[in-house]
Amino acid sequence: MKTGEVRPLLVRQARIVDPAQGIDGVGDMLFAEGKVAALRVGGGKPLEAPPGCQTLRGQGLVVAPGFVDMHAHLREPGFEEQETIATGTQAAARGGFTTICCMPNTQPPLDTRATVEFVRRRAAELGTVRVLPIGCISQGRKGKELAPLGELAEAGVVGYSDDGAPVASAALMRNALSYAKSFDMPVIEHCEESSLADGAVMSEGWVATRLGLRGAPDAAEDVMVARDILLAELTGGRLHIAHASTAGTVELVRWAKEKGIRVTAEATPHHLTMTDEWVLGSRPMACRFPASELVYDTSTKVNPPLRSRRDVDALVAGLREGVIDAIATDHAPHLQVDKLAEYDAAPFGISVFETALGSLLSLVHAGALDMGTLVARLTVGPARALGREASGLGSLRKGGTADAVVFHPDEEWTVEVERFASRGRNTPLRGCSLRGRVKLTLVGGAVAYADEGVKLG
Repeated sequence: MKTGEVRPLLVRQARIVDPAQGIDGVGDMLFAEGKVAALRVGGGKPLEAPPGCQTLRGQGLVVAPGFVDMHAHLREPGFEEQETIATGTQAAARGGFTTICCMPNTQPPLDTRATVEFVRRRAAELGTVRVLPIGCISQGRKGKELAPLGELAEAGVVGYSDDGAPVASAALMRNALSYAKSFDMPVIEHCEESSLADGAVMSEGWVATRLGLRGAPDAAEDVMVARDILLAELTGGRLHIAHASTAGTVELVRWAKEKGIRVTAEATPHHLTMTDEWVLGSRPMACRFPASELVYDTSTKVNPPLRSRRDVDALVAGLREGVIDAIATDHAPHLQVDKLAEYDAAPFGISVFETALGSLLSLVHAGALDMGTLVARLTVGPARALGREASGLGSLRKGGTADAVVFHPDEEWTVEVERFASRGRNTPLRGCSLRGRVKLTLVGGAVAYADEGVKLG
């Protein structure tokens, strides 16, 4: 991770939200020498600015720990035309993310020490934010033989996943959970029973029927979630459910946690805020494009697919109750030319980094989540799921690394994909108005992103 100039910064009279410390109140925060130097919430004497300190008036702003993303695609090596470590981390900083975990579905995949070290080296040279690589479960992500998990651990991975290639073999998944337990690392599974989802391009239901598109039933996810939970119970390994999308998954994870099985789960901004009706052209917020232009919009094609309102409501409830531990973007950038195809032929994936906060704050504005819960699932929740809370990720503890985001929860803006830092412009939110915007992102005390309207005194 490249670093810029680190000057002291004092944010005055902002709402400071740090669920890891149980903090939610108005106060001052001082960052200095790359660390959280001081924090004052509530009464008491205002913090003093040290010599050479920049200041930011925080009225109306929220200061929170830098967001931690457990699931993102940086495409490098192999698919640099879609995204690079440089452009992807710039986009992440714009979204308030200070740590991102990159998935191993690159070319070559991250199944050797050499490829993991390449990503870490490139991230150190060109990355705007911290990048933590995730290694493969199986060699070549082919689901036949285990990757060298011990070698990958030594190379610096923080977990194992075959990403979009579900582990079909229960025996291999059992071995992966057992072996990864030795390193106390999570096995991150894309839960999909391929025989039920084969050829599907969206969720099964009335929308798919009306549009004439093949749909995948919720059971395609639920069956695999149930299998992997039982294998986690058998092995005592750490299982993490990637991009949960169904009501059934929420109930299965709830059951597993009640039994004490080592299971965590994430949900994405799009699965928490969009339904399958978006494929039909529906947009609940103001959008400059008429619905007729958005039918069959391939930017809504994602795997797992956008589900029904019942599933979305269950996911939000699971997030609120702590059944869902983390929000992860599953940022999946694609070339526009590839998305400009028939729905059946277009690739799966949505570009998420730069719209994540704005879309998620719609849940807070609607009263479905409180601010503290939302921030928790973007910070301390993923840090715990990764086993990285002890390293200081996801918190603003005094003396800790100055990774922070400052955002305005009420600022309205229109999504203009032409202004994205990401090479991926594939989002269903293009032309839509969002409420809530990142203003400043600090990584190790250095300004990784500052909105053009931010004035540091």
